[in-house]
Amino acid sequence: MTSYPRSPRILKGGLVLIDAETSAVQRMVVLQYNPDSISRTLQAQAAGGEGKDRVQALRLTGPPIETIKLDAEIDVTDQLELPDQGQNRVAAELGLHPQLAALETIVYPSSRQVLDANRLAQSGTLEIAPMEAPLTLFVWSKTRILPVRLTDFSVTEEAFDPNLNPIRAKVSLGMRVLNVNDLGFSHKGGSLFMTYFQQKEKLAAMAQAGGFGALGVSGIP
Repeated sequence: MTSYPRSPRILKGGLVLIDAETSAVQRMVVLQYNPDSISRTLQAQAAGGEGKDRVQALRLTGPPIETIKLDAEIDVTDQLELPDQGQNRVAAELGLHPQLAALETIVYPSSRQVLDANRLAQSGTLEIAPMEAPLTLFVWSKTRILPVRLTDFSVTEEAFDPNLNPIRAKVSLGMRVLNVNDLGFSHKGGSLFMTYFQQKEKLAAMAQAGGFGALGVSGIP
């Protein structure tokens, strides 16, 4: 069955892991199906507030803390119909294990880092620096390329093959957008956040302003 030749190409969202210093791509995870909805929360970073200096009431200390939540579905059922063809062989042998591992290991340090830290501890090193992860980017169209930290990850495996490999699952991801307060302006992630920030300002300038009549008033008294 062929698709209509003039149908638009649907872009997909995903996660890209890069080296923060060189921008080299280390891994890319493209969502098999785009989620039906994405939940975003912005928490303003205000200097003033209840019990604080009233002079500071309208001051902001920086960009808001933005969190993103989404549910994505992954499924290899169709690939099992022709198990001897190309990538289908992996699905027939391992089900969804590779796709799930690609997502899960984002919140793991590498095994080499863990072994190196243990070796330093065994040698008597008093202070061991926390292990640094690659910079994770959430890509949702060209206007949203966001540096993020995965804060929540849960998976519900919904179907299994005869070898108990998962073949259908729903993954829930929670992410916190990292801004310049987290990373600094010179960091690659900080630069990407500022691009996102400035793009948002441009989009806001395109929005229809409306008028006082729509609010039922003639003006601000």
